[in-house]
Amino acid sequence: MDGPVRRRLWIQYLVWNVAVLSLTVLAAAAVVRSTVLSPGFHGRVLDEERAYQRVYDEVLVDPHLAPVLRDLLGRLPVPQSAVTSNVKVVIPPETLRAMGDRQITEVIHYLEGDRASLRLTVDLGPVVANIERLSQVYFADAVASLQQRSEPDFEVFEERLSDVAARLIAGEVPVGEVPSLALSPSQAIAATTVLLRLVPEAERSGLRSEVEGALVSGDLASALAAVAPVAVSDRVQAAAAELLRDAGGRTWVITTDLGASGDVPGQARQARSVTRLFQEVVEPATAVVGIAALILLWSATPQPTARRLVPLGWALAAAATLTALAVFVVRVTVGDSPYRPPSSWPPTAARLFEDIQATAVDRLLTTATVVALILLATGALLVGLGWAWQTRPTVRIRVDRRLGPVLTAVVSASALAGTVLAPVAMTGPAPRTCQGSSRLCDLRYDEIAQLAAHNAMATTADRFIGPLQDPDLVGQLNIGVRVLLIDTHRWERPEEVADRLATSDFSPELRRQLTRALERVNPYRPGLWLCHSACGAGAIELAPTLRQIGDWLRAHPTEVVTLIVQDGISPQETRSAFGQAGLADLLYEPDEDPDHAWPTMRDMIDRGKRLVVFAEKADGPAPWYRNFYRYGMETPFAFRGPEEMTCAPNRGGTGKRLFLLNHFVTADGGRRLDAGTVNSHDHVLNRAHTCERQRGRPVNFVAVDYATIGDARAAVHTLNTERLQD
Repeated sequence: MDGPVRRRLWIQYLVWNVAVLSLTVLAAAAVVRSTVLSPGFHGRVLDEERAYQRVYDEVLVDPHLAPVLRDLLGRLPVPQSAVTSNVKVVIPPETLRAMGDRQITEVIHYLEGDRASLRLTVDLGPVVANIERLSQVYFADAVASLQQRSEPDFEVFEERLSDVAARLIAGEVPVGEVPSLALSPSQAIAATTVLLRLVPEAERSGLRSEVEGALVSGDLASALAAVAPVAVSDRVQAAAAELLRDAGGRTWVITTDLGASGDVPGQARQARSVTRLFQEVVEPATAVVGIAALILLWSATPQPTARRLVPLGWALAAAATLTALAVFVVRVTVGDSPYRPPSSWPPTAARLFEDIQATAVDRLLTTATVVALILLATGALLVGLGWAWQTRPTVRIRVDRRLGPVLTAVVSASALAGTVLAPVAMTGPAPRTCQGSSRLCDLRYDEIAQLAAHNAMATTADRFIGPLQDPDLVGQLNIGVRVLLIDTHRWERPEEVADRLATSDFSPELRRQLTRALERVNPYRPGLWLCHSACGAGAIELAPTLRQIGDWLRAHPTEVVTLIVQDGISPQETRSAFGQAGLADLLYEPDEDPDHAWPTMRDMIDRGKRLVVFAEKADGPAPWYRNFYRYGMETPFAFRGPEEMTCAPNRGGTGKRLFLLNHFVTADGGRRLDAGTVNSHDHVLNRAHTCERQRGRPVNFVAVDYATIGDARAAVHTLNTERLQD
């Protein structure tokens, strides 16, 4: 072999290697850019692992995390037994998701060089608003604990009942005379200890003698007046002020000074340096060199065109082999967990972190593998095409003459474009979600389980007497409730109250007390209202409340909400109220045939029809306002204790597509203490399974009192997970 030929072969070999390396680097850069440096990729991973839900369902109930949670809410008058539920109220899943998405974007901007420092910002407006709402419920609980009851004793507050209860719930000092509460000396001492738990430790000694003296003499008003200002108002204001100290009124800004050290900030700075070098220097240079190498490789290969295609094909195949080899090396050396969490982490937090890592690594390597296969397939196609043309001279001549230069450009551009764009097509944006999960999108409305709030409008936040929920309706939606059981009424005149209470679940004595109290302090008001049994015991206006639900739905375009209305007003009045609230575009119209299969969650969301409305009595005339018991069935609801709960048929009979599980205790109204038992994860799950076996249909709506107590929401997630696996 003479010298010029040898030199040409060496040049060909060198150019070929440069092309292979360039294609490999471009493939790796495209994979990293569309995974590690893509907010959508991280959103997809977190959603696939249900990370935000698992924070509440697994991490926050881990006993190892109890000290941290106590510190987190230590500045609020929050009973320790309710810490987990209160975190759900203060920082609901949607707020946590928004915070997470924002921080992911900020970190990626920093790594890409768009930020000089790692600046993490948290919008505290929703958090502070929820803290203020949360603080309103605790004095009712304090009085209940003092009396060792599940709810405050209404007999104690018979005089001026509505006014006193409203002020206590709001954390205000009672005005006017509060009847005495008879306590023995030992009970007074115990009650003093209970009340002083709500007060900062430094303030307790100064208040103890005053509070204990008042309780010994039966003067509950003086005891509450001494504790209330310190326990609620000052402490909530102090907590909010501390949260907003560096916030400029709303946003908490954390600017991390990233020094060159071996800690996490130092590692972040090093990662940023590598990322910027790769994006600003290596990637552009590699793209230019790769294009030039492919063109030179084409030019350095002797004619004909068919012969020139073969080295291009082998270059692509070699790049595919190197990419696949890199995937294998990463899989073997790194495994599923590049970073092992410290042993000091709570086990559930470590498990969640490892699951997220495993999913992220798996998706990254899957994307790289697909890129390798695309390169390999393209290379094989070019080699095969070159071979075919060389064995068919007539085809070769025609191609050589007309398409040679065009084919050069097309092959080079296609190879580069496929390498760069394939990972983007693989990963894409964050997946669409339905009811908070991408996995529920393909299930029908009548196949999924949803958390329902019984008497959802009767809340401590809205100062109802005998509340059955703590957050207001929007707060309930924020914590994962998707079905609201509400009662519509007109405000009764005093003579109508007794008739209404006669059909309620209150005891006869409590009905008499309420009737006398409400006649004095809650006069008749015109209009349409959401009330529980008697509007004088608590009421919120119907149309404005419906408008709030509509606003929430528009702010959460992947969620579906259901209303089951105990209709105390006419269907025409209901239709008018929904019209005034501007909800016409959101209302879903069920099929006339109750046995017809419901659409998938994806279909309902894509159509924008995301508000389902049922009535207990009415059936129309509006096509979206259907009688629930034509479409659904339920269990009994008048249980006086957890042991009485059954799955027997009740309204709606049997064999219906929708199944409402009434899962609450009704004994003189709701019972907060019993809610702690029946709302536990295992209790909800076991009863749902039992009723599903007995009734032959999956439970769709799990209706509970005090939805923020216990783990009913986690049980609903478990039900849906089981159905996805069937």
